[in-house]
Amino acid sequence: MKLLRLPRFKVHVGKPLPWNVRDEQSNLLLLRGHVIDSEHQLELLLLRGAFVDAQEARAVELHEAPLPERSIPRVLNLFGLWDRSGDEMRKLMLKVPHTPGLVERVEVFAADLIARVDQDVDIALYHAIRQESEDPFLYGYNHAVHTAILCLLMARRLQWPEARAASLVKAAITMNMAVLDLQGQLSNQDVAPWESQKALLRRHPQEAADWLVQAGVDDGDWLRAVAQHHERPDGTGYPQGLSDVSEVALALRTADVFMARITVRKLRSAMTLQDAAKQMFREDQGGALSSAVIKELGIFPPGDVVRLVSGEIGVVMRRTDKVKCPIVAAITDVAGRPTVHTEHRDTALPAFAIVEAVADRTLVARLPPERVYGFASAAPYAAPS
Repeated sequence: MKLLRLPRFKVHVGKPLPWNVRDEQSNLLLLRGHVIDSEHQLELLLLRGAFVDAQEARAVELHEAPLPERSIPRVLNLFGLWDRSGDEMRKLMLKVPHTPGLVERVEVFAADLIARVDQDVDIALYHAIRQESEDPFLYGYNHAVHTAILCLLMARRLQWPEARAASLVKAAITMNMAVLDLQGQLSNQDVAPWESQKALLRRHPQEAADWLVQAGVDDGDWLRAVAQHHERPDGTGYPQGLSDVSEVALALRTADVFMARITVRKLRSAMTLQDAAKQMFREDQGGALSSAVIKELGIFPPGDVVRLVSGEIGVVMRRTDKVKCPIVAAITDVAGRPTVHTEHRDTALPAFAIVEAVADRTLVARLPPERVYGFASAAPYAAPS
């Protein structure tokens, strides 16, 4: 059998393959008619090495054995849905505060976000922490989604009732609704905020709360969290300088600040997850909120990049009951050279223990999540019924 390397332009996402795809040893990888449903899957396949039988390819070219055209709907997997969640947020917030049915639309968005988290918590955290491929101009929208994920997990760790946890999620989604585009601008701005921008930032919590009241929200936890999410118990926050701050607002602020610190901006680098956790813990004086976040994430949460005793560099993919010993997807060999195949390592084993977190993430920039989790984790998303 003579094999030809499969060129990228011959494969169309969302359409059936017209020939069998094999590896370099002629082993069958994908059957004729299989549909590749994402660019990530295609990139991973080509990285592995994909080939077609020359005779079969020639037959297709000559239309001797054409595959019948048929319309196959593209089914997004969980990775794809998280990737586009920032754009979904942008559509949700179009024309606020005059969006028809705003409250109902936020309720639906929050319920769907919770369902996605419940389908795979580690993948949700991976999305929130790995942010290299996100559009910086959508920072405000993506940040709301990331914060909502962390809020949900924190509330559950604190054993809050589900209704209260849902109120916190909805508050995270809407907390910055008055400055979402401004946040994207500031993320890409190479100078400190101007006075006019500072004025908008200072009034946005109350403005967003007022919009929600006008839209018909009567959930006290939701409204207080939005209005007070920049207040501090010592009275140094804004916009009102309160010292009696609601617990839901403090929880929202904790998640908001943590996620902001681990995100890169033009004016500053992202803080490491470990440094951000330490700073959060100090500011909260070891309180219940910071402790809940740290216990939920672990020392090395999904999406973090680490170096192993073996010399391999990997990406954390799964938490375990041991906070210092997650499951890691190794993406280099023992000499630190990138590899085609991903090996999963249990860092509870001495041979694969974590030595340190890796600050330089250039090696894993834009790394497809399928490369980390494998195709088996890329199942179609099961929407809530």
